Amino acid sequence: MFEGFERHEIQTDGATIAAFTAGSGPPLLLLHGYPQTHVAWHRIAPVLAREHTVVATDLRGYGDSRGPQQADASAYSKRTMARDQVAVMKQFGFERFAVIGHDRGARVGYRLALDHPGAVRAFVSLTVIPTSEVWARACKDFALGAYHWLLFAQPYDLPERLLSGDPDFFLNRTLRKMTTEFGCLSDEALSVYREAFRRPEVRHAMMQDYRAGATIDHEHDLADRAAGRILECPVLVLWEHGRFSEIDTPLRIWRNWAADVEGWAIPGGHLQPEEQPEAVLDAVRPFLSRYATA
Repeated sequence: MFEGFERHEIQTDGATIAAFTAGSGPPLLLLHGYPQTHVAWHRIAPVLAREHTVVATDLRGYGDSRGPQQADASAYSKRTMARDQVAVMKQFGFERFAVIGHDRGARVGYRLALDHPGAVRAFVSLTVIPTSEVWARACKDFALGAYHWLLFAQPYDLPERLLSGDPDFFLNRTLRKMTTEFGCLSDEALSVYREAFRRPEVRHAMMQDYRAGATIDHEHDLADRAAGRILECPVLVLWEHGRFSEIDTPLRIWRNWAADVEGWAIPGGHLQPEEQPEAVLDAVRPFLSRYATA
């Protein structure tokens, strides 16, 4: 699925990050979400590599990347995971670059833009609003629909033990819930996701990611709001049609977090890079053309 991409392993502070590179032109970092790997970009990355130097990574602890195995979730804060990505891009000689993030990867992406404003030329957020905004809107519907946010945030090692009973069932159920049409996921991608999810150390990293989201990440967001810090780069936000009310849209929410924001809803479910690759490309390519030039 990533034919023509070169695989690398980059040592960062406390982790080993798997990175896959191809193309030439302005640098572009792709950050996947839960419960996936860099393979989530297999329908988009080759097209973007015609115009950009694409770097697609596995987040700390996900896929082929490795992170610490410990009870403390601070090593999986988005601040720490963002530092991983800055180190990766520097390894390739890129001090400034554009970022597209989906799901958990978008949370790493906006933290990267907040903490390292000089590094990010432009940021694309797929299906995400800031973490503190999610918690501020948490209600019964959220708890029932996105129950994994609450389950995975439980103390070590309760969720790890629960998921170890039948990881394939849990992953399949999760991906079906995330998609409008489960058949949009290729057999090759599903095989990669299953192989990764079967590994206890990968599931542990995912739990740590969500534990951090309920604790230290939330604290970092609140501190930014109190200090009035915003994203200085141009921002594009795309979200699932029908998921948000017409009043409380991600576009309105992100305008409190960034000076220059545009965006709209697109059809389909949560896994936009695989369900709606053409719609995503139609949105991000002109945006990157305007803002991500070298």
